[in-house]
Amino acid sequence: MEPVDLAVTALHPSVDDPALNSMNFLNEVAQHYPEAVSLAAGRPYEEFFDSAVLHEHLDAFRRHLADDLGLSPEQVDRTLLQYGRTKGIVHHLIARNLAVDEQLTVDPEAIVVTVGCQEAMFLVLRALRAGPRDVLFAVAPTYVGLTGAARLVDLPVRPVTGGPDGVDLADLRAQVHRARADGLRPRACYVMPDFANPSGVRMDLAQRRRLLDLAAEEDLLLIEDNPYGLFPAAGAERLPTLKALDTRRRVVYLGSFAKTVLPGARVGYVVADQRVAGSDGTVGPLADQLAKIKSMVTVNTSAISQAVIGGALLAHGCSLVAANVRERAAYARNLRHMVDGLARRFPAGGPVRWNVPAGGFFVVVTVPFAVDDALLHRSARGYGVLWTPMAHFYDADAPVNALRLSVSAVTPEQIDLGLDRLAALITDASAGAFGAAVSARAAP
Repeated sequence: MEPVDLAVTALHPSVDDPALNSMNFLNEVAQHYPEAVSLAAGRPYEEFFDSAVLHEHLDAFRRHLADDLGLSPEQVDRTLLQYGRTKGIVHHLIARNLAVDEQLTVDPEAIVVTVGCQEAMFLVLRALRAGPRDVLFAVAPTYVGLTGAARLVDLPVRPVTGGPDGVDLADLRAQVHRARADGLRPRACYVMPDFANPSGVRMDLAQRRRLLDLAAEEDLLLIEDNPYGLFPAAGAERLPTLKALDTRRRVVYLGSFAKTVLPGARVGYVVADQRVAGSDGTVGPLADQLAKIKSMVTVNTSAISQAVIGGALLAHGCSLVAANVRERAAYARNLRHMVDGLARRFPAGGPVRWNVPAGGFFVVVTVPFAVDDALLHRSARGYGVLWTPMAHFYDADAPVNALRLSVSAVTPEQIDLGLDRLAALITDASAGAFGAAVSARAAP
């Protein structure tokens, strides 16, 4: 046994929390089974990746700094190569993008450009967690990155029932009242109104308006996370974001360029226009306070990464809708192929059921047995297919009879192969025939 210098109990409790373990597990499991078809990863489609455009985007942003913003050659180099502004250098282009694609008018100074959306999430939760009475709500099932970020800042998360409408408003109100009765201070509710990860559910327009009204009535912020809103299914229309409907500054909006431009750039942002009165009597947007936290976490977001994103925005008139025509078609095709493939393999009315999302990356399949990490390893090792246990998205130890399938990083042919293997797994798991089945299918 190797000598031990520290016990995990001597570290912050979050490092051994299931939420943080989940994120690492889900990111790394595919590396352990490289031959398996992965219907697990919510990564963008790679067919359209082209590293050659990186130089084009950098050059476009360089020209923008010189020609549009009037910077000298020395200032251009300093902007791209030196430590930069904490709030970011493409905030004005993000504001233009939100105006073009979301009909949302945002002061660029209310935007903080972050190292991926995950940092944006962390900054918001760190700012909102003012004391031990503070509590956050999140629609269950919940993106595990939110749960993990809350653990890092010691902010308790209370689940709110989701369902086909995206959020059970009666349960949200009841949870807020229950928290106050317990002496707690409700701060915000995390929601993903468009094709949520992991459920795939989308809120309709009326539900969005009702949620905004409830937030105002209960003095609650809404943290809107929107990585998938640009990818409705074929024939489906995009809906206004909560932030676009927000007239009372109830919504803190989280955005990401991972799915729409380039995940490797690791650039996200937060729109935080809530007015904050400072201790010195000044009033400014919440973004100013988030920037203070960011300056002590990552100092600033890579200027080179921001320049690549900025150049991509400029190349398409700051419209990510226009920039993602091919991607939207691919995701819509794959989503339809996945749903049709499930229907061909499992009879209607049987014990295997699934939802039919109106867009996004994910389909949830309900099965007649508990789904956990041990079953996932069996699936990868003996059947050659990866997926995600839905248990990772619930902040509880109760068994969950469901799994998440992702359509984003595979071809239709891979979907067919993966579903064939998944059907074999489900058949054997339902019959309790694991031992023989795994031995028969195990790779040499």
